[in-house]
Amino acid sequence: MYYIYMLRCEDNSIYTGITNDIKRRWEEHHSKDEKGAKYTKGHNVLKIEALWITEDRKLASKLEYHIKHLQKEKKEELIKTKDLEKYLSKKIECEKYQYMGNKI
Repeated sequence: MYYIYMLRCEDNSIYTGITNDIKRRWEEHHSKDEKGAKYTKGHNVLKIEALWITEDRKLASKLEYHIKHLQKEKKEELIKTKDLEKYLSKKIECEKYQYMGNKI
């Protein structure tokens, strides 16, 4: 299983990533571990805003890519509504992803 996640940073920016171990990845970002993303080393991570799960890496990468290319306003709306269909239905097969909330 692969997780696609959106993190809120202290400066109100949003980081989007994928992993097969969300607890480990959260710790890497939050603790600024050397394995964490370059972006989150320079932006303090506050919380997970949204989390989806899918069965394979290719699908996870596709959703990550499309979320990263949304405008900030659309990312904020996606976090509020959790509605992939509304923002990405023409680009991905939304039914392949299950929303998991924002808790790990």
